[in-house]
Amino acid sequence: MALWAQMTPQLQYLPTQTLNELYPDTFPLDIRHYLASWIEEQAWENFNVDNMEQEPQARRLLEQMIHLIHEVSKQNPSMVERVKLQQISKNLSVFLLHPLQLVRTVRDILRRERQLLQAGIHSDFSPYQPIPQGPSSSNGTQQLQRQDSRIDVDNLVLKVLELQNCRQELHRIQADLNYEKQEAESGPGQNELDLQHSDPVAKKKRIQQLEYNSSICAEKRVQLLQEAVCALEQCQSSLIHRIKTWRWEQHRATIGLHFDDNLGHLQTRCEQLLGVNGNLRQEVMLVKRDHGVAEQFQTMEESLSRLLQTLIQSSLVVDKQPPQVIKTQSKFSTTVRYLLGEKIAPGKPVLLKAQIITEAQARNLGQQGVIPSENVGELINSTAILEHNTASKSTCATFRNMSIRKIKRADRKGSESVTEEKFALLFTTELTITGSECPFSMQIISLPVVVIVHGSQEINAMATVVWDCAFSEPNRVPFVVPERVPWKQMCDALSSKFMSEVQTQRGLDVYNLHFLAQKIFDQPDISGDFTNMPVSWAQFNKEVLPGRNFTFWQWFEGVMDLTKKCLKEYWSEGLIFGFIGKQHLHVILQNKPSGTFLLRFSDSEIGGITIAYVGDSENGGRKIQNIQPFTKKDLDSAGLGDRIRDINCITHVYPDMPKNDAFKKFFTVPSPPHPDGYLPFKLTTVVNTDHSTTSSNMPNQNELLSDLYALSPSMPMSFGNQVDPQHSTLCSPQYIPDHHMSFTGPVIPPNIINPTSELMDMDGILSMCQSATEDPHSA
Repeated sequence: MALWAQMTPQLQYLPTQTLNELYPDTFPLDIRHYLASWIEEQAWENFNVDNMEQEPQARRLLEQMIHLIHEVSKQNPSMVERVKLQQISKNLSVFLLHPLQLVRTVRDILRRERQLLQAGIHSDFSPYQPIPQGPSSSNGTQQLQRQDSRIDVDNLVLKVLELQNCRQELHRIQADLNYEKQEAESGPGQNELDLQHSDPVAKKKRIQQLEYNSSICAEKRVQLLQEAVCALEQCQSSLIHRIKTWRWEQHRATIGLHFDDNLGHLQTRCEQLLGVNGNLRQEVMLVKRDHGVAEQFQTMEESLSRLLQTLIQSSLVVDKQPPQVIKTQSKFSTTVRYLLGEKIAPGKPVLLKAQIITEAQARNLGQQGVIPSENVGELINSTAILEHNTASKSTCATFRNMSIRKIKRADRKGSESVTEEKFALLFTTELTITGSECPFSMQIISLPVVVIVHGSQEINAMATVVWDCAFSEPNRVPFVVPERVPWKQMCDALSSKFMSEVQTQRGLDVYNLHFLAQKIFDQPDISGDFTNMPVSWAQFNKEVLPGRNFTFWQWFEGVMDLTKKCLKEYWSEGLIFGFIGKQHLHVILQNKPSGTFLLRFSDSEIGGITIAYVGDSENGGRKIQNIQPFTKKDLDSAGLGDRIRDINCITHVYPDMPKNDAFKKFFTVPSPPHPDGYLPFKLTTVVNTDHSTTSSNMPNQNELLSDLYALSPSMPMSFGNQVDPQHSTLCSPQYIPDHHMSFTGPVIPPNIINPTSELMDMDGILSMCQSATEDPHSA
């Protein structure tokens, strides 16, 4: 009773609705309380509730439970409690026909109690605690939805049990009525001992009472049957909605939103509803036999047949989607799962076929339900067998080593590119369910995919996929998406995608998102409100950014790729400010002491990060400078932490943390001497802040060139014009050549080794440095 001892003091924190769901009418809280020890001693988890061979064992537990409740009732001094327990004992008889349903009910209650205790009831339900947000909140909502669904289906199962009990009671009454009528017709027997029983008046009253009881029971039977069919329709509608929701969440997972891919609970509900449908069809047949063929029974039969077909055809899902960007001649895989796999009639294996279809064909498929005859692509390894896995209780067809050999493009409209064209994989099969005479044809399509022929098309293709996943509506016509969306929706999509791609818990803050809005709308005004401003697909990935040769998505994807591969820990620990405009940069750094710096993503290069810092100007003022961006290639040769350590003109990361404290964990330890006698070399980053450097006074091998622009504290917010020298000691932003790497030690990389000599001379190295200064890059 240890579990109940922990649970009892926590019940006060549970809302009434949760209590009612946890302890339903068929198994009220009283049973859990009075039989706590006995309940927790039984091996409920050892039962397979779908195994009918365990029914006798379950029935014995039910009988023991009823007996124990009777004993508790006798010993209870309260008359009210005794009557209540007797009624509870009587209600448990509803489980007599299907005792395994009792096992399922008790087992689920105990599981739910353990879940509540592990999660902490106080944190989940106490009114003094805040409501959790994010994925955990989503998980909680899904758990409540599953709980509601379980209760609905359990109530439906109990409704069917009540219907079956009513039918049996009706048959008993009719048997007694037939006996009484036969006795009345034959007259009193010679050995009749009970004179009262032979009284014709008494016999007539008994017959009248039995006829009345029979008519009442028959009416109740029909009413229960109607209610059960309606309840099945509601439960199935809710289940299919949840299957569609699962598919929708699977779709949205592409941009990083939470998705629980577990299909076990949906499979259980499908199997339960299939069983209920079979029981109700049997009850309709029996009621037609007893009451004759009536229109209402014919309507019920048709409804049940329609529900059966819908359930069977809706239970086919794409468990593992194919990649949404597929390159021709490249291998990929996908898995289709059938949620009623254990109910497939034995015999011939079930074969699934796959074919690729266009957006127009997918649209016609939804409207007409006709499998397309035109072949728009050649698909290799396009068939698979449905196979049942006993361990996971799943029935799946896995398409391995699929590939698209060639694809037929549709006629494109206007400036539409091949990376905007959407296709899908269509899976079809035909199977027979046990207990059903006719086979059922079924089909399911994958999420939209973009087919490319070259790796250079992948980024633009992914833009199509992201727009489709982020902004499509549930239950849409395939694969319609809006041409424009509010910027607020775009913010959510970009932040989710960034977190998912980088695999970090830190998303984009309001400053990052504001700069992204400034960039995509080409509106550098720092005070602008872009929340409800519409952003178009063209602005997202068709039109290049002003003054650049790349689109917004190409630039944003480059930042994600750089952060994922080189900067994940820096970003996750908040050491990178990220997306920030030059106006905002001036505002937050203008009053900071020299040496203060922050890390921002380059807005002029794809996949670059730069260091913006406050430096001293020649006339005693201060200037904000930007070191030329580091790319993945740069950071592969020397990490960002080591570069920050080497640069002497930066001392404190914004707002005021010493850089050696903030980045210490990222500093690398010098390599020990090589065992073959070679001395190790070290790459050192040095920034040259001298504007007057020319080829005649080149820096030595330990100096680097930098990319600067200067700002005055009194400088206006516009960065496009020269500042009036009378009002500022600084000039407008200007760019000078970038940093480079220097080498300390005798070992030089292979690309500067002379074939006839172990090392090039210093003049050769300086000549290379000088040539680097002749090709400046902007930040």
